[in-house]
Amino acid sequence: MSLIRITNLTFAYEGSYDTVFDRVSAQIDTDWRLGLIGPNGRGKTTLLRLLAGELPHGGQILANTAFTYFPFSVKAPQRTLRAVLEELSPGAQEWELLRELSLLEMEETALERPFAALSGGEQVKALLAALFLRQGEYLLIDEPTDHLDLAARERVSAYLRRKSGFLLVSHDRRFLDGCVDHILAIRKTGLEVQRGDFTSWQTN
Repeated sequence: MSLIRITNLTFAYEGSYDTVFDRVSAQIDTDWRLGLIGPNGRGKTTLLRLLAGELPHGGQILANTAFTYFPFSVKAPQRTLRAVLEELSPGAQEWELLRELSLLEMEETALERPFAALSGGEQVKALLAALFLRQGEYLLIDEPTDHLDLAARERVSAYLRRKSGFLLVSHDRRFLDGCVDHILAIRKTGLEVQRGDFTSWQTN
């Protein structure tokens, strides 16, 4: 377990008069399965990008971990899924690749297919498998359900429920309820952390 400490975080896009974050603070445990919620346009993706170090900001973000942002781009998608996964998760063993794909209900034969030939949903699941094979990184997952049908959403939610150490943005409340154990809410007054899933946060 380690902590991510956000202190007096301040950010506005260049040329904008609107401040996205104004001296907000929060403390996050890296073992949590954390859901990030807030109104549309309120800064959820921006917060992920700030944590990933992609944007200059005021205040401090202190962490003893590296961050990885999802989704990430795939270079040369005409290569096989095996080659893509080996590049994105260096050091992963064959049995580990097969384990993660099995948990996501993907066939072993998918490894030999071109990544570009996979459906959108298969690509999302494969990239999530690569994401969780990376060691020692805190995972920032931005809207993974966009290309998933209902059955695939339930499978991915169940997959994430077996994991830990991520911050997840999703507009799908049922999806969040299936896999998170804490909520980080962007409110007008700042950042609010609460234990539980989306439904318990909404009730409280």
